[in-house]
Parts: sequence; C-alpha cells; structure tokens
Amino acid sequence: MPVGEETTISQSRMISSQYGRVFTKSHYEKIKKVYSIWICMNPRKEWQNTITRYRLAEEQLVGKAKEEMKNYDLLSIIMLCLGGPNGEHYEGVIRMLDILLGSENSAAEKRKILQDEYDIEMTRAIDQEVSVMCNLSEGVLAKGLERGMARGLEQGRAEGHAKGRAEGRAEGATENTLASIKNLVKNLGIPVEKAMSILEIPKAERQKYLDLLKQ
Repeated sequence: MPVGEETTISQSRMISSQYGRVFTKSHYEKIKKVYSIWICMNPRKEWQNTITRYRLAEEQLVGKAKEEMKNYDLLSIIMLCLGGPNGEHYEGVIRMLDILLGSENSAAEKRKILQDEYDIEMTRAIDQEVSVMCNLSEGVLAKGLERGMARGLEQGRAEGHAKGRAEGRAEGATENTLASIKNLVKNLGIPVEKAMSILEIPKAERQKYLDLLKQ
C-alpha cells in the first residue's frame, strides 16, 4: 500500500495554498503543518488492520549541518487500513471506523455502539455525521457491486469472443483438411485412408472426416 503520487501532490497543494492566508512574502516560518489521513477499506491482506505514518526526516549525507525539525517537518501522512474482526489488531480506532464505514450494521446499531462502547455522546451534529457515513458506506457497497457486475460482464464477453475465435479456427482447420483429403482422392486416385495417412491426420480424428465425406 505505497503512498501514491496523488497523496504527496495534495499535501503540497495544502502547503502552497497557505500563501496569502497564513503567510505572505518570505515569512515561511509561519507555514502550518498539514496532515493527510487516508482510510483504506479494502487493502491487501498484509495491510489489513494497520496504521502507518509517513513523514519527512532529515539525513546528513555530507557534513553535519542540522536543521530544527519544526522547519522541515511540515507534512504527515496517516494510512488507516481496515480489515475486519477476523484479523489482528482489530481494536480502537480501527474497529470504530470499520463499524462506522461497514455495511453490516444499521445506522441505529452504529449509533448505539459508538455511544455504549466508545462513550461518544450522540449530539445532533454527530448523529448527522453518522447518517452521512452510513450513506457513504452504502454508496461504496453499491459501487463495488456495480463494478463487480461490470467486470463479470466484461469477462464473459472476453471469454465468449475467445471461445468464438477458437471454434472458428477449429472449423476452418477442419474444412481445409477435408478439402485436402478430397483433392488427394480425386487427383491421385488413392483411397481415403491413404490420403489421411499422407496428411498425418490422427487416428482418433479420422472417423470424423469419414462421416463428413459421406454427407
């Protein structure tokens, strides 16, 4: 689950957008640190139920010059990868987000779990946020089903085309072989069995051509 180019670009834009609002001219010391938090709902198995942080670090390659951390530690990326109750580390914020974003529980069940197990008071604002997250999880599920159906249809078409091409090639090869047998019999006056031997037709397939010649 590597940190993608889009993540670093978005954080760079968050920093540059502070110009004119947080700092002006060359007062770069006023830049505020930015955080980017990504929640991955369907990560690879090795990334399930993990939280990983990425940040800038200073490394002296030549010399011993050292900068204060506050002057370069301006961005931090947090990757929260969900995975479900069957994996390790299914606790804390990972479990809470999995319940909140999952489709297994109703909105009422999610509110009860947040209130009873995480001591989150269900104010009107938080209640609205839970409803939004429930709609989001339903939308993600619907989109996933839609994509799955689209992939299935596309795979079915591809398999159908491949099968059609294979059958077409097989039919073409049969017609060509049948024509060759007829030419040998007609032009050389040899028996059908002899013609098939010359063409090196497998014995298991010869009856098929005998039946076609009778038609």
